[in-house]
Amino acid sequence: MILGIGSDLCDIRRIENSLERFGERFTQRIFTEGEQAKSDRRATRAASYARRFAAKEACAKALGTGISHGVFWRDMEVVNLPGGRPTMKLTGGAAAKLAEMTPPGHEIIVHVSLTDDPPMAQAFVVIEARPLRA
Repeated sequence: MILGIGSDLCDIRRIENSLERFGERFTQRIFTEGEQAKSDRRATRAASYARRFAAKEACAKALGTGISHGVFWRDMEVVNLPGGRPTMKLTGGAAAKLAEMTPPGHEIIVHVSLTDDPPMAQAFVVIEARPLRA
């Protein structure tokens, strides 16, 4: 069953301006160390950050909280599964909200789709609850 759906569109130029203006103060406030390491290795650094920013916004929408109610930017991290497919790792307030939403006897799968077509980056997040197998 679908528990939440979120989408977000982010202007890469806006992220590029924030990177130039605020540098590490911006990246350390919004992104986890893993996200920073991954994005900083990319030739299209701003686009990489913009995709992750959009994913965090989309995830917060799927949780039904936005970036409030105890859910913070760094509580949501874009990570890749072994095959390379993106998903979200939730900690802190985001993990607590997800646990609150999860029906008993279900496991959670967070589906993430990321794309960009400069100057825009886009993300979709779907939170699915699947019954545990007995």
